[in-house]
Amino acid sequence: MPHILIFGLGYCASRIAAKLRSGGWHVVSTGRAGTIDFEDAGSVELALAQADCILSSVPPVADGDPVLTRYGAAIRNSPAQWIGYLSSTGVYGDAGGAWVDETAPIKGRRTSRNQADADWQTLGARVFRLPGIYGPGRSALDRVMQGTAHRIDLPDQVFSRVHVNDIVSGVVAGLSAPAGVYNLADDQPCHQNKVIEAACDMLRRPYPALQTIDEALLSPMARSFYAENRRVSNAKAKRVMNWKPRYSNHFEGLRAIFANLVAKDN
Repeated sequence: MPHILIFGLGYCASRIAAKLRSGGWHVVSTGRAGTIDFEDAGSVELALAQADCILSSVPPVADGDPVLTRYGAAIRNSPAQWIGYLSSTGVYGDAGGAWVDETAPIKGRRTSRNQADADWQTLGARVFRLPGIYGPGRSALDRVMQGTAHRIDLPDQVFSRVHVNDIVSGVVAGLSAPAGVYNLADDQPCHQNKVIEAACDMLRRPYPALQTIDEALLSPMARSFYAENRRVSNAKAKRVMNWKPRYSNHFEGLRAIFANLVAKDN
């Protein structure tokens, strides 16, 4: 039975853990829903000593990556043959709507994220760079139902996205892939307004009013979402890992989520 230690059992990692358990893996994890406490150095270091694989989904903070700060040396000395890290396509920064791949320079505004991405690479990790993540309970459908959806008057803005289930399949595919960086994104980047409008159409709700960023009174995090404009290529992941997103665009993913909502209501 292969062993994996997952740092940070959150929205994505919990689904990765479930997939691996169903395949016969022994999973140890940190986080609120995890099996061990991140601050319990003895338990974490024991898990590292027994791990065949290590995966971190813990985002960096202002002063660095918490996992590497606390356990970087133990990870380097671990017998694990595979290391993975869930990063962000935000490391590419603004590309003016152009396509970016894994060879693009790192110039994102969050220097701590840029540094963490680079530091995990030095450990020989498979670094999975993720764009906007959505899935059940975390999609445009939820924002429309909650009344928090916006349509922003930025006609040339384009984003890439990825369904959480495609992240799971990408990480699983990456278990047999060489170390390196892989973008896990869908095939068809599009404007955020089109996604909101599609969700409204499915729910038979009116479209939110078109607003400027200032009029929308967005949170700093939401506002930063609109500060960058890029299309993310997934060609390397397809070529090297033989991975293919089940949901090639956001609309297919939304339709699947909506179908599940309807089935639950019935």
